[in-house]
Amino acid sequence: MSSLIPCLRGTAALAGTGAVAVYAWGLLHLAGAVLEAEDGGANSAPIPPCRGNEQVVHVIDYSVSWLPLSFDCEMQGGGSYPAEVIPGYVNPVAVGTALAAVGCAIASAYVAELQTRAGARKGEAT
Repeated sequence: MSSLIPCLRGTAALAGTGAVAVYAWGLLHLAGAVLEAEDGGANSAPIPPCRGNEQVVHVIDYSVSWLPLSFDCEMQGGGSYPAEVIPGYVNPVAVGTALAAVGCAIASAYVAELQTRAGARKGEAT
């Protein structure tokens, strides 16, 4: 059981690193869309990331969400629709791996506590 703790901690670290990496990948896509939207000049209207939708003629602005990552095209008279600039797997994978990291970290702490209590019952100092 003592080899389980390092395994759980390593898995938690790996899953946490994966969550950060996938979220950073999504941030790169989001930053690219914002840079493209803010680029003035020729061919800047309608907003380039919002193109590809029949509602693009009604787009007046955009909004960005950091959690979950999204780039939304704001329309006249209210309403919005998401631009497909962030890969669809980014948010679910980031959340899933973050939850796995937290779960493994909690499990590691629980196993360590069980070992400490078992050692205390046997009269060992750990």
